[in-house]
Amino acid sequence: MTRLLIVDDEPAICASLSFALEDDFDVFTAKDEQTALAALEQEEIDCVLLDLNLGSTSGLELLPKLKKLRPDLTVIMMTAFGTIESSVAAMKAGAYHYLTKPLHLDEVKLLINKALEFQKLHKRVKVLSAAVKQQQSYAGMIGKSQQMQRIYQLIEKVKDIPSNILITGESGTGKELVARAIHYQGVRSQAAFSVINCAAIPETLLESELFGYAKGAFTGAVQQKTGLFERSHGGTVFLDEIGEMPLALQAKLLRVIQERTVTPLGSYSTKEIDIRLIAATNRNLEEEVAKGTFREDLYYRLNVIPIRTPALRERPEDVPLLVDYFLDLYAANMGREKKECSPDVKKKLFAYSFPGNVRELANIIEYAVALSAGEIITMEDLPASLVSQPTGKRLFPKSQEGVFVPANATLEEAERLVILHTLEKNGGHRKKTADQLGISERGLRQKLKQYLES
Repeated sequence: MTRLLIVDDEPAICASLSFALEDDFDVFTAKDEQTALAALEQEEIDCVLLDLNLGSTSGLELLPKLKKLRPDLTVIMMTAFGTIESSVAAMKAGAYHYLTKPLHLDEVKLLINKALEFQKLHKRVKVLSAAVKQQQSYAGMIGKSQQMQRIYQLIEKVKDIPSNILITGESGTGKELVARAIHYQGVRSQAAFSVINCAAIPETLLESELFGYAKGAFTGAVQQKTGLFERSHGGTVFLDEIGEMPLALQAKLLRVIQERTVTPLGSYSTKEIDIRLIAATNRNLEEEVAKGTFREDLYYRLNVIPIRTPALRERPEDVPLLVDYFLDLYAANMGREKKECSPDVKKKLFAYSFPGNVRELANIIEYAVALSAGEIITMEDLPASLVSQPTGKRLFPKSQEGVFVPANATLEEAERLVILHTLEKNGGHRKKTADQLGISERGLRQKLKQYLES
């Protein structure tokens, strides 16, 4: 049964309302602020009838305290002296509705039931919103496209197993985010997650950073240093830009993977290590193997579980989500109100191919939020390099020549790109699109639901 709390400093009103409502509700009463707060803490109250005047305390002062304890609580204010000012103040403070005395019981019951229905609806909206948000993001990654959903599912499958992982993809596609998600969603989340960029450190420094060194191993080694592999025992080592690692170091890395031991420079003692190894590259390592710049045996050791991060142009349905996310992020970072993009800006962003992928999109939005003076981001707020891009540079070209399909796209990805291109070319007209594709309108609806709502 619904639990109703009546808060009024007049015992006669509490008693009469309790008697009138006890057949429909489980009724509790309180005559002051202290008793009301205690009742809320001890009982699962669903709705509160709160008097505006509680003697020494105002119901308007108590209302925020009730909402602080239970943000979703439904509160109906009561008063014998209703004014526009007090009703507005009550609604601003979070009251659901406002009643003036003398109360009409039928009206009270109807209003309570409506308030409870509203409460149920509000809770359902929150649950559904959370579910939608979960489908559109995972561990810091944003995207509802099928490509991203597959990555989320793959992370769930591999996060707890020790197998080596090779993440491939263009620069700016979020390879490190995938690596972090694998680590922090898995059983090693409480241990170290260590990152090193193989392209950013000279070979001699890279070796000592990974393996460490003994005291006196070389000039300047005045004390021993523990290497990254040893420091990360029990955790994850993420080797970014693994394709840039020199061949000599590749041989030593292979030994670490095979034997699960590490030998510091200048030392003869080996130390056992337990690490999860994740590597990433924007190069085609198979081509590097063929050229002799990457060891074939190391490639197969690393590529136990391959994960490819898609380019942003391959998942255009995620661009609006990412734009909205970065608008929120940079507005918060700069202490500004969230801004919106003008229709021209949206058109420009949604038509752009983003050669720099998500990283480029993030930079564009940060630039625009920083420079925009108003609430709306206009074309003048975008980087000149983007504004000057020809309108013909689109995710889905409008010419009859066809649509860009990446060389390594799956059949399903190719079908999705062709369908979305044809739909755009026909101005969103589904019957024309279905006719041109040679499928039924029902079939097209199913495909669009599959590709746009999953």
